[in-house]
This record gives sequence, C-alpha cells and structure tokens, in this order.
Amino acid sequence: MSATVVPLPANSASETTDFLRRMASMVSGRNGEMLLRAASLIESLAQRAMSAERLFHEQQEENKRLAERYEAAELASDAMVNQIAALRTQLAEVTAAAAAERAGFDSERSKLLMLMQDAESHIGKLTAELETLRASVDAFNETVISVPIEVLRLARTQFDYLSSGFARKGDVISQAMSEIGGFAIDQALTAKKPAEKA
Repeated sequence: MSATVVPLPANSASETTDFLRRMASMVSGRNGEMLLRAASLIESLAQRAMSAERLFHEQQEENKRLAERYEAAELASDAMVNQIAALRTQLAEVTAAAAAERAGFDSERSKLLMLMQDAESHIGKLTAELETLRASVDAFNETVISVPIEVLRLARTQFDYLSSGFARKGDVISQAMSEIGGFAIDQALTAKKPAEKA
C-alpha cells in the first residue's frame, strides 16, 4: 500500500521556525531551549520530508520506466511466441512434405527393384535358352558337314559313271549301291534349291 505524500506549503516550515526562534529569544530558561530545539527539529523534519518527497518522485519515475520496459518486454515476448509458433508450423509442414517425398521415393525404389529383379530373371531365362540353342547347334554341327554344290554335282557324275561301269560288268549290287548314292545326292541338291530361292 503506497503512502500519500502531501507537499508542505511553501515557506511554512521557515515561518514556523522563525516564529519559534523569536519566541525563544523572548522567553528565558528551559522554555526558550525547548522552543529552539523544536525549531531545529522542525527544520530537520522539513529537510527529511523534502528528501523523502524527492526520493518518492525519483522512485515514481523509475517505476514508470520499469512499467514501460515491462510492456515492451511483454510485446517482444508475444512476438517471439508467435514467431516460434509459426516456425513450428512451418517445420511440421516441411517434415510432412519430406515424409511424403520419402514415401514416394521408397515406392519408386521398390518398383524399380521389382523391375530389376524381373529383368534379371528374364535375362537368366534368355541366357539359359541361348545356352540350350548353342548346345543344340553344336550337336547339329557335329553331325553335319558343309560341302560345296559343285562337289556334290561332281560326286553325282561319278556315281552315274560307276553305276554304268557296274551295269556293263553285270555287278547288280554295286550298280544299285551307286544308284542309291546318286539318288541321295539328288535329294540333297533338290532340298537346297528351294532354300536358295527363299
């Protein structure tokens, strides 16, 4: 609870002390001393009252400055609280966006891994099929030889010549074998002609 300060009327203390001193000069003995002491006491109390009043005004000014600072600090604090809330919201949005982007990335990565696994499986199957075809071609190449057509025609002519020679000698078996050989060459040449046209 604050005390109410009532300022003293101007020159009231000095008028009172002047009056008491004049009275003390007229009165002798103990009463005079008491009047002088009262005048000194009033002067001392007046100075103390003026000091207290000055101190009170200074304290009042200090309190006013502190109140203004407190109000400024409150406004700054409110602004910082709002800024922190905005930053938290922004951080939450960025975090949510990053999580969504990460989920999309993980989904795409899973799809690509599945495609890669399918491709590897397909490549494995094709490799196995290629190896099977190579083995088949190798096996076929072991049973087949490549002969120029001119050589086959020459062999066909020789089989005809042998067949005629065996027929003149009356060797029917050798003649039949020569004709069979010639017929096999005719079959090979006949099979080759459609392949050449294609």
